[in-house]
Amino acid sequence: MYRLSRLRFLFPIGLLIAFFLDGSLSKVLANQFFSFPYSMVSQLVLLWLVLAYFFEGTVKIPLYGFAIAVGVLSDLYYSGIWGLFIVLYPLIVWLTKFLARLFTDNFFNTMLIFFIDVVVFEFLNYWAFVLIGVTHTNIGDFLLYTLAPTLALNLVYFVVLYWPINILYTKALAKKRS
Repeated sequence: MYRLSRLRFLFPIGLLIAFFLDGSLSKVLANQFFSFPYSMVSQLVLLWLVLAYFFEGTVKIPLYGFAIAVGVLSDLYYSGIWGLFIVLYPLIVWLTKFLARLFTDNFFNTMLIFFIDVVVFEFLNYWAFVLIGVTHTNIGDFLLYTLAPTLALNLVYFVVLYWPINILYTKALAKKRS
């Protein structure tokens, strides 16, 4: 049960840290992340949401509620377009849950699901910005100059953070049983 586990503290704190790290890393490493014509988008919030689904065990974190809440924060703080991330984050949680039923639970399949999640998230974000006229980049340039570097960055995040986050969740869940 979520409200009786240590995850009730760990998960929201980790989500807020991921939220602020996304912006902070983009600011501090702006020259590396946004070097014309390339741009890499840090998606630590997405990583935290996806890994939470795989590591929550029997606790069942209310991921949709947290996804909506972090979507509100992201819309207000980062995008300036009300409703984009409020819809995208819960959609990605749903996609993760759907895809997880199709694959066995292991590192490589989790990485594949995260890869698909980032592609869908970035593509829908791109499509929304094209639809409302914020960007006029063609799909080829988006794929080459934004999506590919974004995938590379976020897959590095995944590989580096998978085991530490797994250990964090394992310890939090072990304390619950004690």
